[in-house]
Amino acid sequence: MTDPVRHDHIDRFNAAVLSGDWSALIATLHPDAVMTFAGVPVGPFHGRQAIADAYATNPPGDTMRVVEVRPGTDGETVAFAWSRGGTGTLDIRRRAGQIIGLHIRFD
Repeated sequence: MTDPVRHDHIDRFNAAVLSGDWSALIATLHPDAVMTFAGVPVGPFHGRQAIADAYATNPPGDTMRVVEVRPGTDGETVAFAWSRGGTGTLDIRRRAGQIIGLHIRFD
C-alpha cells in the first residue's frame, strides 16, 4: 500500500503544471526551503519565495508519474518518469511537517 503523504507533493506538482497555480505546492514548503538541481544549469533556489518565483517565471510543462518511493530518515527519494519521456529522482527532506529541501536529478 502506498503512503499518500509521499505522493502528495507529486500530485500537487502535477496539478500546478496543469493549472498554472503553484500556491498549493508552495504552501507545503518551509520558509527556508532550498531547491537544487543536478545536471542542469538552474538554481539553487533558497527560500519559499525564491522557489515560488522560479516556478512563476519558468514553470515546468510536463507532469510526472511516481515509479518508486524509498523512505529515508527525514524524507524520501522519489523515482519518477516524465509524461513526455525521461526519468529522474527527487529527494524530499521534511522538517516539522513542511518540505525543507528538494533535490532534483534527471537521468
